[in-house]
Amino acid sequence: MLRNELINDEQLAAQVRQALDEDIQSGDVTASLIPADKEITADLFCREKAVLCGKDWLTETFKQLDPEVKVHWQANDADELKPDQIICTISGSARSILTGERTAINFLQTLSGTATTTQHYVHTIKDSNTNILDTRKTIPGLRLAQKYAVSCGGGVNHRIGLYDMILIKENHIEAAGSIEAALKTALQKDLPVEIEVETLKELQQALEAGAQRILLDNMSTDTLTLAVTINRQYSEDNQTDAATLEASGNVSLETIQAIAETGVDYISIGSLTKHLNAVDFSLRFRG
Repeated sequence: MLRNELINDEQLAAQVRQALDEDIQSGDVTASLIPADKEITADLFCREKAVLCGKDWLTETFKQLDPEVKVHWQANDADELKPDQIICTISGSARSILTGERTAINFLQTLSGTATTTQHYVHTIKDSNTNILDTRKTIPGLRLAQKYAVSCGGGVNHRIGLYDMILIKENHIEAAGSIEAALKTALQKDLPVEIEVETLKELQQALEAGAQRILLDNMSTDTLTLAVTINRQYSEDNQTDAATLEASGNVSLETIQAIAETGVDYISIGSLTKHLNAVDFSLRFRG
Protein backbone atom coordinates (compact mmCIF):
# COMPACT_ATOMS: atom_id res chain seq x y z
CA MET A 1 0.00 0.00 0.00
CA LEU A 2 1.24 3.47 -0.83
CA ARG A 3 1.64 5.56 2.29
CA ASN A 4 -0.60 8.39 1.11
CA GLU A 5 -3.43 5.95 0.38
CA LEU A 6 -3.82 5.52 4.14
CA ILE A 7 -2.36 8.64 5.74
CA ASN A 8 -2.02 11.89 3.81
CA ASP A 9 0.74 14.49 4.07
CA GLU A 10 -1.30 16.78 6.31
CA GLN A 11 -2.08 14.01 8.80
CA LEU A 12 1.54 12.87 8.86
CA ALA A 13 2.80 16.42 9.38
CA ALA A 14 0.40 16.84 12.31
CA GLN A 15 1.72 13.68 13.97
CA VAL A 16 5.29 14.92 13.65
CA ARG A 17 4.39 18.42 14.84
CA GLN A 18 2.78 17.05 17.99
CA ALA A 19 5.78 14.81 18.70
CA LEU A 20 8.23 17.69 18.28
CA ASP A 21 6.15 19.97 20.49
CA GLU A 22 6.12 17.28 23.16
CA ASP A 23 9.91 16.97 23.11
CA ILE A 24 11.21 20.49 22.49
CA GLN A 25 8.70 22.92 24.03
CA SER A 26 10.77 26.06 24.82
CA GLY A 27 13.93 24.74 23.17
CA ASP A 28 16.69 22.13 23.14
CA VAL A 29 18.95 23.41 25.91
CA THR A 30 21.63 20.78 25.30
CA ALA A 31 21.92 21.29 21.54
CA SER A 32 22.22 25.04 22.18
CA LEU A 33 25.74 24.35 23.54
CA ILE A 34 26.87 23.41 20.01
CA PRO A 35 28.10 26.29 17.79
CA ALA A 36 25.24 27.49 15.60
CA ASP A 37 27.34 27.24 12.44
CA LYS A 38 28.51 23.67 13.06
CA GLU A 39 27.63 21.40 10.11
CA ILE A 40 27.82 17.62 10.27
CA THR A 41 26.99 14.44 8.38
CA ALA A 42 25.55 11.44 10.21
CA ASP A 43 24.71 7.86 9.24
CA LEU A 44 21.62 6.12 10.56
CA PHE A 45 22.16 2.40 11.16
CA CYS A 46 19.78 -0.44 11.84
CA ARG A 47 21.39 -2.71 14.42
CA GLU A 48 19.23 -5.77 13.77
CA LYS A 49 17.30 -7.66 11.12
CA ALA A 50 14.05 -5.79 10.56
CA VAL A 51 11.49 -4.43 8.10
CA LEU A 52 11.82 -0.70 7.50
CA CYS A 53 8.85 1.60 7.98
CA GLY A 54 8.68 5.31 8.72
CA LYS A 55 10.82 7.05 6.12
CA ASP A 56 8.39 9.89 5.63
CA TRP A 57 8.06 10.51 9.37
CA LEU A 58 11.82 10.84 9.78
CA THR A 59 12.13 13.11 6.75
CA GLU A 60 9.23 15.26 7.94
CA THR A 61 10.81 15.63 11.39
CA PHE A 62 13.89 17.31 9.97
CA LYS A 63 11.86 19.24 7.40
CA GLN A 64 9.86 20.88 10.18
CA LEU A 65 12.92 21.57 12.31
CA ASP A 66 15.22 22.83 9.57
CA PRO A 67 14.46 22.64 5.83
CA GLU A 68 18.20 22.89 5.15
CA VAL A 69 18.84 19.46 6.65
CA LYS A 70 19.12 16.87 3.89
CA VAL A 71 18.18 13.20 4.24
CA HIS A 72 19.55 10.78 1.65
CA TRP A 73 17.82 7.40 1.84
CA GLN A 74 19.47 4.10 0.98
CA ALA A 75 16.45 1.92 1.76
CA ASN A 76 12.69 2.08 1.29
CA ASP A 77 9.69 1.26 3.45
CA ALA A 78 8.95 -2.50 3.41
CA ASP A 79 12.62 -3.31 2.68
CA GLU A 80 14.20 -6.05 4.77
CA LEU A 81 17.16 -4.63 6.68
CA LYS A 82 20.33 -6.40 7.78
CA PRO A 83 22.19 -5.76 11.03
CA ASP A 84 24.47 -2.68 10.84
CA GLN A 85 23.00 -1.62 7.51
CA ILE A 86 23.12 2.14 6.82
CA ILE A 87 19.58 3.17 5.88
CA CYS A 88 20.11 6.89 5.37
CA THR A 89 22.62 9.73 5.65
CA ILE A 90 21.63 13.03 7.26
CA SER A 91 23.59 16.23 6.70
CA GLY A 92 23.20 19.81 7.86
CA SER A 93 23.14 21.79 11.09
CA ALA A 94 24.48 19.81 14.03
CA ARG A 95 22.00 21.52 16.33
CA SER A 96 19.01 20.60 14.15
CA ILE A 97 20.09 17.01 13.73
CA LEU A 98 20.71 16.57 17.45
CA THR A 99 17.34 18.11 18.29
CA GLY A 100 15.41 15.95 15.84
CA GLU A 101 17.29 12.70 16.36
CA ARG A 102 15.13 11.21 19.13
CA THR A 103 11.76 12.15 17.67
CA ALA A 104 12.76 10.87 14.22
CA ILE A 105 14.05 7.57 15.56
CA ASN A 106 11.04 7.14 17.85
CA PHE A 107 8.79 7.11 14.80
CA LEU A 108 11.15 4.85 12.88
CA GLN A 109 11.69 2.29 15.67
CA THR A 110 7.96 2.05 16.44
CA LEU A 111 6.70 1.74 12.88
CA SER A 112 9.53 -0.60 11.86
CA GLY A 113 8.71 -2.67 14.94
CA THR A 114 5.09 -2.97 13.81
CA ALA A 115 6.14 -3.91 10.29
CA THR A 116 8.70 -6.43 11.54
CA THR A 117 6.27 -8.12 13.93
CA THR A 118 3.69 -8.34 11.15
CA GLN A 119 6.19 -9.92 8.78
CA HIS A 120 7.01 -12.63 11.34
CA TYR A 121 3.35 -13.67 11.41
CA VAL A 122 2.92 -13.40 7.64
CA HIS A 123 5.99 -15.54 6.96
CA THR A 124 4.86 -18.18 9.45
CA ILE A 125 1.72 -18.91 7.39
CA LYS A 126 3.10 -18.03 3.95
CA ASP A 127 2.05 -21.41 2.51
CA SER A 128 -1.61 -20.93 3.47
CA ASN A 129 -4.42 -18.92 1.89
CA THR A 130 -5.06 -17.05 5.14
CA ASN A 131 -4.35 -13.33 5.50
CA ILE A 132 -3.19 -11.49 8.62
CA LEU A 133 -5.37 -8.61 9.84
CA ASP A 134 -4.62 -5.80 12.26
CA THR A 135 -7.06 -4.40 14.84
CA ARG A 136 -7.96 -1.09 16.53
CA LYS A 137 -5.58 -1.89 19.39
CA THR A 138 -3.15 0.81 18.35
CA ILE A 139 -1.10 3.55 20.02
CA PRO A 140 -3.41 6.58 20.43
CA GLY A 141 -2.63 9.16 17.77
CA LEU A 142 -0.62 6.72 15.65
CA ARG A 143 -3.36 4.46 14.30
CA LEU A 144 -2.99 5.42 10.65
CA ALA A 145 0.79 5.21 10.91
CA GLN A 146 0.64 1.75 12.47
CA LYS A 147 -1.94 0.56 9.94
CA TYR A 148 0.49 1.62 7.21
CA ALA A 149 3.29 -0.24 9.01
CA VAL A 150 1.18 -3.41 9.05
CA SER A 151 0.82 -3.17 5.29
CA CYS A 152 4.61 -2.74 4.96
CA GLY A 153 5.00 -6.02 6.85
CA GLY A 154 2.64 -7.83 4.49
CA GLY A 155 -0.50 -7.69 6.61
CA VAL A 156 -3.98 -6.48 5.66
CA ASN A 157 -5.79 -3.58 7.30
CA HIS A 158 -9.08 -4.30 9.05
CA ARG A 159 -11.47 -1.39 9.65
CA ILE A 160 -9.70 1.88 10.34
CA GLY A 161 -12.12 3.05 13.04
CA LEU A 162 -15.71 2.94 14.18
CA TYR A 163 -16.94 4.78 11.09
CA ASP A 164 -15.95 2.69 8.07
CA MET A 165 -17.27 -0.78 8.96
CA ILE A 166 -19.93 -2.28 11.22
CA LEU A 167 -18.52 -4.87 13.63
CA ILE A 168 -21.23 -6.34 15.85
CA LYS A 169 -19.73 -7.79 19.01
CA GLU A 170 -21.13 -9.57 22.07
CA ASN A 171 -22.37 -6.45 23.84
CA HIS A 172 -23.98 -5.11 20.67
CA ILE A 173 -25.87 -8.39 20.28
CA GLU A 174 -26.96 -8.27 23.91
CA ALA A 175 -28.20 -4.71 23.50
CA ALA A 176 -30.02 -5.52 20.25
CA GLY A 177 -31.67 -8.62 21.70
CA SER A 178 -30.34 -11.27 19.33
CA ILE A 179 -27.96 -11.99 16.46
CA GLU A 180 -30.88 -11.84 14.03
CA ALA A 181 -32.07 -8.45 15.33
CA ALA A 182 -28.58 -6.94 15.25
CA LEU A 183 -27.91 -8.13 11.71
CA LYS A 184 -31.32 -7.08 10.41
CA THR A 185 -30.58 -3.46 11.25
CA ALA A 186 -26.92 -3.55 10.24
CA LEU A 187 -27.49 -5.08 6.81
CA GLN A 188 -29.69 -2.14 5.88
CA LYS A 189 -26.67 0.16 6.08
CA ASP A 190 -24.42 0.86 3.11
CA LEU A 191 -21.33 -0.41 4.92
CA PRO A 192 -19.46 -3.70 5.28
CA VAL A 193 -20.88 -5.75 8.17
CA GLU A 194 -19.15 -8.32 10.35
CA ILE A 195 -20.57 -10.11 13.38
CA GLU A 196 -18.75 -11.86 16.20
CA VAL A 197 -19.81 -15.32 17.36
CA GLU A 198 -18.45 -17.46 20.19
CA THR A 199 -20.09 -20.84 19.51
CA LEU A 200 -21.06 -22.99 16.54
CA LYS A 201 -24.71 -22.45 17.45
CA GLU A 202 -24.21 -18.70 17.15
CA LEU A 203 -22.39 -19.26 13.85
CA GLN A 204 -25.43 -21.10 12.49
CA GLN A 205 -27.71 -18.28 13.68
CA ALA A 206 -25.50 -15.69 11.99
CA LEU A 207 -25.50 -17.60 8.70
CA GLU A 208 -29.27 -17.97 8.78
CA ALA A 209 -29.62 -14.23 9.46
CA GLY A 210 -27.61 -13.40 6.33
CA ALA A 211 -24.16 -12.70 7.74
CA GLN A 212 -21.54 -12.39 5.02
CA ARG A 213 -18.54 -11.93 7.28
CA ILE A 214 -18.18 -13.62 10.66
CA LEU A 215 -15.58 -13.25 13.40
CA LEU A 216 -14.96 -16.52 15.25
CA ASP A 217 -13.88 -15.41 18.71
CA ASN A 218 -11.59 -17.47 20.94
CA MET A 219 -12.44 -20.82 19.36
CA SER A 220 -10.16 -23.84 19.55
CA THR A 221 -8.61 -25.08 16.32
CA ASP A 222 -10.96 -28.07 16.33
CA THR A 223 -13.94 -25.76 16.64
CA LEU A 224 -12.58 -23.48 13.92
CA THR A 225 -12.26 -26.47 11.60
CA LEU A 226 -15.90 -27.36 12.27
CA ALA A 227 -16.90 -23.74 11.67
CA VAL A 228 -15.25 -23.75 8.26
CA THR A 229 -17.07 -26.99 7.39
CA ILE A 230 -20.44 -25.65 8.58
CA ASN A 231 -19.94 -22.47 6.56
CA ARG A 232 -19.14 -24.37 3.36
CA GLN A 233 -22.03 -26.78 3.86
CA TYR A 234 -24.47 -23.92 4.46
CA SER A 235 -23.27 -22.27 1.28
CA GLU A 236 -23.76 -25.44 -0.75
CA ASP A 237 -27.16 -26.22 0.75
CA ASN A 238 -28.48 -22.71 0.13
CA GLN A 239 -26.60 -22.01 -3.11
CA THR A 240 -25.09 -18.82 -1.72
CA ASP A 241 -21.56 -17.51 -1.44
CA ALA A 242 -19.77 -18.77 1.63
CA ALA A 243 -19.34 -16.22 4.40
CA THR A 244 -15.87 -14.84 5.01
CA LEU A 245 -14.48 -16.21 8.27
CA GLU A 246 -12.04 -14.43 10.59
CA ALA A 247 -10.42 -16.06 13.60
CA SER A 248 -9.47 -13.96 16.61
CA GLY A 249 -8.16 -14.55 20.10
CA ASN A 250 -5.24 -16.52 21.58
CA VAL A 251 -3.11 -15.93 18.49
CA SER A 252 0.67 -16.18 18.79
CA LEU A 253 3.56 -17.21 16.56
CA GLU A 254 3.28 -20.64 18.16
CA THR A 255 -0.44 -21.08 17.40
CA ILE A 256 -0.96 -19.22 14.14
CA GLN A 257 0.06 -22.04 11.81
CA ALA A 258 -2.53 -24.40 13.31
CA ILE A 259 -5.18 -21.68 13.11
CA ALA A 260 -4.41 -21.02 9.43
CA GLU A 261 -4.63 -24.75 8.69
CA THR A 262 -8.29 -24.73 9.75
CA GLY A 263 -9.11 -22.89 6.52
CA VAL A 264 -10.26 -19.52 7.90
CA ASP A 265 -9.88 -16.57 5.54
CA TYR A 266 -8.37 -14.14 8.03
CA ILE A 267 -6.66 -14.09 11.40
CA SER A 268 -6.81 -10.81 13.31
CA ILE A 269 -3.98 -10.10 15.75
CA GLY A 270 -3.97 -7.25 18.26
CA SER A 271 -0.33 -7.82 19.18
CA LEU A 272 0.81 -6.54 15.79
CA THR A 273 0.27 -3.02 17.07
CA LYS A 274 0.16 -3.31 20.86
CA HIS A 275 2.92 -5.81 21.74
CA LEU A 276 5.55 -4.70 19.25
CA ASN A 277 9.29 -4.62 19.94
CA ALA A 278 10.91 -1.38 18.81
CA VAL A 279 13.67 -1.86 16.25
CA ASP A 280 17.14 -0.73 17.34
CA PHE A 281 18.42 2.21 15.26
CA SER A 282 21.52 4.30 15.95
CA LEU A 283 22.67 7.65 14.56
CA ARG A 284 26.43 8.14 14.34
CA PHE A 285 28.19 11.39 13.46
CA ARG A 286 31.03 11.10 11.02
CA GLY A 287 34.35 12.31 12.35
